[in-house]
Amino acid sequence: MAEAWLGIDVGTQGARAVLIDGSGGVLGQGSRPLTSVRAPGRHEQDPRDWTDAVAGACRQALYGAPGYRVAALAVCATSGTITVVDGRGRPLAPGLMYDDVRAGAQAEAANRAGAELWSRLGYRVQPSWALPKLLWLLAQRPALPPDARLRHQSDVVTGWLAGNPVATDWSHALKSGYDLLELRWPAELLDALGVPQPLLPDVVAPGQVIGTVGVAAAAETGLPPGTPIVAGMTDGCASQLAAGVVAAGSWNCVLGTTLVFKGVTPALVRDPEGAVYSHRAADGSWLPGGASSVGAGYLAHAFGDADHERLDALARSVESTAPVLYPLVGRGERFPFVAPQAESFALGEISGTAEHYAAALQGVAFIERLGFDYLSHLGMPVDTVTLTGGGSASRYWCQVQADVLGRPVSVTRHADAAFGMAVLASRRDSRQAGELARTAAKPVVIEPRAHAAGAYTGRYLELVDELTRRAWLPETIAETARERFTS
Repeated sequence: MAEAWLGIDVGTQGARAVLIDGSGGVLGQGSRPLTSVRAPGRHEQDPRDWTDAVAGACRQALYGAPGYRVAALAVCATSGTITVVDGRGRPLAPGLMYDDVRAGAQAEAANRAGAELWSRLGYRVQPSWALPKLLWLLAQRPALPPDARLRHQSDVVTGWLAGNPVATDWSHALKSGYDLLELRWPAELLDALGVPQPLLPDVVAPGQVIGTVGVAAAAETGLPPGTPIVAGMTDGCASQLAAGVVAAGSWNCVLGTTLVFKGVTPALVRDPEGAVYSHRAADGSWLPGGASSVGAGYLAHAFGDADHERLDALARSVESTAPVLYPLVGRGERFPFVAPQAESFALGEISGTAEHYAAALQGVAFIERLGFDYLSHLGMPVDTVTLTGGGSASRYWCQVQADVLGRPVSVTRHADAAFGMAVLASRRDSRQAGELARTAAKPVVIEPRAHAAGAYTGRYLELVDELTRRAWLPETIAETARERFTS
């Protein structure tokens, strides 16, 4: 029986599973939706829904490939999403999602206590990160049982698949405070913050086998018992693999609910503002990036289930006159600047759906440009840009980004994190997995339009000036953006 490899992505709106063959060809896909509980600053999901959704997505992906045996699987999930479980893996708390920001006070405490560590690692802890959320949970539930354990979103799924606790990967553990330079939990700091050591999982490198599928999960998913489970990466890193972005100077922008930047540098680059943080690849290179709160989520919020192809066509007719829009859902920005008070705004009046839609697409592209200007400000080379995520399905939106960036962009055929996990499961090595993904993806290159070379300059600089006036964007970064766009 021929071998196949399965990748699983547990995201915000659903779980996806992708089955591939040895050449990276997709054999089957499956998905199941997830629901959230939201309020200002709060975003929760039921961890039991994660495993139910994964079971359904796996069954659907496997259904169309009966002649293949799954040789291994890997799981990715949203970065910074956690819960606490008991010794049998049962949730003791809701899943606190990646953009839940109720732990502001705990983030400040963690930054004070761990200032030296965060300086060495090149970032600051943000309220949405897993460590402050864990501290918040411990304050809410001071009487947790002795067998309670921290679980990242991916750990809940891999532990359920195995039928017993398994190690986490250092990609998902980063926002929980794991020291990626020393490759250990910083015991002294965590003790000072009141985090019991037994609460923390073992940590391994992405690509290592951490367990096998147990009998119970096999019955629910259709996977063969004993299938190896490979340690995964966060969804941003998984999408980076799916895009084949593994060479220094290459960058992946994920146009999902939010806008995620992921790149590759040979050495760790530190960000004094704390907007950029770096994951560590198993080969010793570093994967810097950040996540803006703008993205396709604004389109869902503002336009619902509208026909986006029709809106793309309408936007073309007003693209040169659309006003400046900073398209944010809710409050708070994480990259390319950190501003918990940030909120959506428009400069000028928006007249009608076409202008609103065009302004939203351009606004995300402007923040993308500002992000790359900021990365260049930090000394990170930006040689190539690849787009993935649901928003990259819009050829027009990709064209707007090429125009605003003033550089070619590549769009891959496989634009999802589940595919990235499938190639990691098949190769176990992130660089080899990325090379397989790039070969299989056959990216399409979109060149910036000559007539649009300077069309966006004025509006981009208007946005930069307004962000600076509101004291969200540091003047030093704004000056770099102005110099780079006008040079």
